[in-house]
Amino acid sequence: MSTYISELQVSLNEAEEINLQKRGFEIIDGNLNQGAGGNDIRLWYKRGPVAITKVQVSFNEEMVDGLNRAGYTPIKTDLNAGAWGDYLYLWFFQGCGEFDTPIVDISVTTDAADEAGKFAGGWERVACDLNRDTAGNLIHVWLKREKKTYICDVTATDSYGSDMDLFEKGYIRVDEDTNRGTGGAFAFIWFRQTTDLKKAIKEIQVSIKEDQHLEFQQQHYQLVDVDLNKGTGGNKVFLWHKKTSDPIKAIGLLLNKDVVEDNQEAGISVIQKNLNEGTQGSVEYLYVNL
Repeated sequence: MSTYISELQVSLNEAEEINLQKRGFEIIDGNLNQGAGGNDIRLWYKRGPVAITKVQVSFNEEMVDGLNRAGYTPIKTDLNAGAWGDYLYLWFFQGCGEFDTPIVDISVTTDAADEAGKFAGGWERVACDLNRDTAGNLIHVWLKREKKTYICDVTATDSYGSDMDLFEKGYIRVDEDTNRGTGGAFAFIWFRQTTDLKKAIKEIQVSIKEDQHLEFQQQHYQLVDVDLNKGTGGNKVFLWHKKTSDPIKAIGLLLNKDVVEDNQEAGISVIQKNLNEGTQGSVEYLYVNL
């Protein structure tokens, strides 16, 4: 039996579920609309010899173009169907390059309280809440890879013009806007993964004040020169990294302050500097999985 996750699909009703079963798909526990009042939406997967290596989410039209042009496969079913939230779509990519590591398992959480256990179990969290801008539960897709991976590159964007280029170079977009709720530019963090421990980034920091900016310069961190608060009128917020200390396995964003303590107990380092500092937008923290 093939060990790779090779295809993903989504069902909105019982008839679609029956059809997917007949086609050899297996259902994943968890309603992707849990608590939002919309359709009962389920994620399905099929195993095969060609592995999915990346999973992304789009929640606006501008995010679609780069994914399309980079050869990602869309699942053309709105993950917020019937729930009045953002139009959300799942995408996947089957790659075989230097920054592609096969996915061998996939899971869903429908309760934020379950996230710490997934982190502790070595799962990788897909950033976007699949109930985004609804009143429903926090829903996330989780991935397990064939080999242990580490973050080897990070960058950021404050527009969509370079999306295709970054996807083609093997980057994964952290699919949540660091300016969420501010009215500023759509800003995203991106990263690449490696299985080579020697290439791993081993420390990431965030500056939200000028004195922190100067401090990280003096400590020889490398600046990601994109203001994650661009266009908001708030503090200038920057990402920094260097190759010391312990290797980093994953990074992402937390928008739920209630789970910070549980996630820290599970071994997740939460940098408690609000990426929306000085604005009325959502409180967002960067997390690092060591």
